Amino acid sequence: LFSMAANVLEEDSMEQDIESPVTIHQPKLPKQAREDLPKNISKECAKRKIQRYVRKDGKCNVHHGNVRETYRYLTDIFTTLVDLKWRFNLLIFVMVYTVTWLFFGMIWWLIAYMRGDMDHIGDSTWTPCVSNLNGFVSAFLFSIETETTIGYGYRVITDKCPEGIILLLVQSVLGSIVNAFMVGCMFVKISQPKKRAETLVFSTNAVISMRDGKLCLMFRVGDLRNSHIVEASIRAKLIKSKQTKEGEFIPLNQTDINVGYYTGDDRLFLVSPLIISHEINQQSPFWEISKAQLPKEELEIVVILEGMVEATGMTCQARSSYVTSEILWGYRFTPVLTLEDGFYEVDYNSFHETYETNTPVYSAKELAEMASRAELPLTWSVSSKLDQHAELETEEEEKNQEDQNERNGDVANLENESKV
Repeated sequence: LFSMAANVLEEDSMEQDIESPVTIHQPKLPKQAREDLPKNISKECAKRKIQRYVRKDGKCNVHHGNVRETYRYLTDIFTTLVDLKWRFNLLIFVMVYTVTWLFFGMIWWLIAYMRGDMDHIGDSTWTPCVSNLNGFVSAFLFSIETETTIGYGYRVITDKCPEGIILLLVQSVLGSIVNAFMVGCMFVKISQPKKRAETLVFSTNAVISMRDGKLCLMFRVGDLRNSHIVEASIRAKLIKSKQTKEGEFIPLNQTDINVGYYTGDDRLFLVSPLIISHEINQQSPFWEISKAQLPKEELEIVVILEGMVEATGMTCQARSSYVTSEILWGYRFTPVLTLEDGFYEVDYNSFHETYETNTPVYSAKELAEMASRAELPLTWSVSSKLDQHAELETEEEEKNQEDQNERNGDVANLENESKV
């Protein structure tokens, strides 16, 4: 029973990539991944399994089922062959050439048989269609020599066989088409930039901390090769189920996460590892999420890095994702760039490392409300002081006016007395 359960678990792990805090504590995982786990996770949350939409290696965890219009794959046969796995691609490659060689070899043998060449083997007075063709095996070898243009010179076509000349032209043309199609397919498959994406790395965890007085979500990207990714750009999507106001349930709803689209910060000069930052503001989907609420959320952040390979000019795309258990609140990334004697050195041993920092546990919305409340008393005090200052000035003006009137009255009395 135990072995059966183990087999079931192994099959499940192969079929789908499931992340949970329980599986992260296995000893096979690196030390940093085990230390960076949220420690205040309830047992119910620990037992809950999170299904990924995009796996850590960038492969999409989606299987297409019940596709009835399979003929569409045949209409784009070139892309279908390129997308096949290597074992199937090689099998088709060998089968296509073998079938064409056998097909044309059969026709060469039929021509020789119908002309009676088989009955005159060794007769020097008889001119066969193909010299030294004495059976199906020799016809098959002649077909291979013709289509691959080897030309050993032992079996050759004669000028007394018009049907053979026509078949030679047909096989040469069809052979060139088959060679162009199959060799082109293999070349495209070999030169695909998927393997280039293996050297584009993402940090194991994403972090949330303060940057320039604002709460930000950050993750790190890097390129292991010396050849650069040209026109590199970064995007991020939040994958989370949603229910509309009308009651419609949208599974795996995709919401854009701004990582510098309006400021141009999403355009990367990826020479050294970069920390991509998302400011949590009112337009952010994390606006109302606090540290206590984050472990309860069922969400996934998918990050997509695109660019052209400098060596080939082909477009390359690397993907990764972060589930709730991989978002660390109150952490920052350890610096990896140091200045050496005349050059900068990147320490990729610290690429995934983080350190704890002083970060508020409140959501960005709560922090904004507290900041606004903290500014209100200051506004009231300034306005009250301005009002008091205005009242004092008014009183002083009235008093000065009264004094001036009294002086004017005294002067008028003195003038009247002098006249009398």
